[in-house]
Parts: sequence; C-alpha cells; structure tokens
Amino acid sequence: MDEQYIRVGSIVGTYGTEGEIVLKHNLGKKSLFPGVESFFVEVSRGSYIPYFPLQIRGKNNEEVIIRLDSVASKEAAQLLLKKQVWLPESQVSKLAAKNAPVSLLGYTVLNNKEPLGLVEEVIEQPQQILLRIEISKKEVLIPLNESTLEKINHSKKQILVNLPEGLLEIYL
Repeated sequence: MDEQYIRVGSIVGTYGTEGEIVLKHNLGKKSLFPGVESFFVEVSRGSYIPYFPLQIRGKNNEEVIIRLDSVASKEAAQLLLKKQVWLPESQVSKLAAKNAPVSLLGYTVLNNKEPLGLVEEVIEQPQQILLRIEISKKEVLIPLNESTLEKINHSKKQILVNLPEGLLEIYL
C-alpha cells in the first residue's frame, strides 16, 4: 500500500443472515464513514483486501453494521471475524474525533522538551496507549498514561511526555 494506512478497528461480529458484519471502530465518535469507498481487511499479516460497502448503519458510538459488496451470507461474514480493518490516513484524519487516540498520528513526541520522533502508530490497550515511533531506525514504544503524559498540544501537533529514567535505553 503506497499511502499510509491506519487500523480503524476490527470485525467483531456478524449481523443477520445476509452477510452483514459488525465493525467496532476507534474513531472516538459515532460515524457512518461518509466518503469511504472501500475498507481494507487484513486477511493475513501484511495482506489487505478491499471490501466495498453497500450499506452502513450505526449500531452505537463504537460500532456500525456494514453490508459488503462481495459478502452475501452469514458464513462468508464469519470468515472475516476478528480481522483488522484499515483505511487510508487521509480518510481517518477526516473521520476521527480530535480527542481520539488515532488522531495523534503524525504528532511529534517530546520527552522533557527533547524531540524523539513522529507517531507512526497508536496502539490502544486497556490501561494505556502506546505510541510507536522510530528512533535511529529502531521501533520504540512510548507508553501514554497518567504518569508519562504531560500535555498534548493539538495546534503544534506535539505530545509532551516525561518518560521514566532508562526507558529509551531499552530500545537503543
């Protein structure tokens, strides 16, 4: 994939007998995905297949029910269960709530005012959020929680953190 793609959620269930799927998304607000012509489903690691939505209905703030073009039975929909769903970064930036963790992509992480790198991926976990950045061509995971996050400056696209002593040395 040429453009940067972002994981927006996963398929958590089937709905009805006509092959509809339930997509649980992480956009931080209710969305019917306006303007989305295709969802990219990760069928195996690094292999993405486009699926074209015929109909999208809201279920709640985090879930939508989608009828996909090439999925016409409950059995076909079940093959997509637990698969990750991706969209181009340009679409995600338009769809995500400003305070949603996924909106932090592309922000600069600063530790004690020292720039570390750009957020390349946001990994949401129950107790904290991990920001994947790259330092000296090495992947580094920065934990975002009450003890590490100082401030998020949306206008400057900066995340100010105060990391525990020795955390970065683990990676470098």
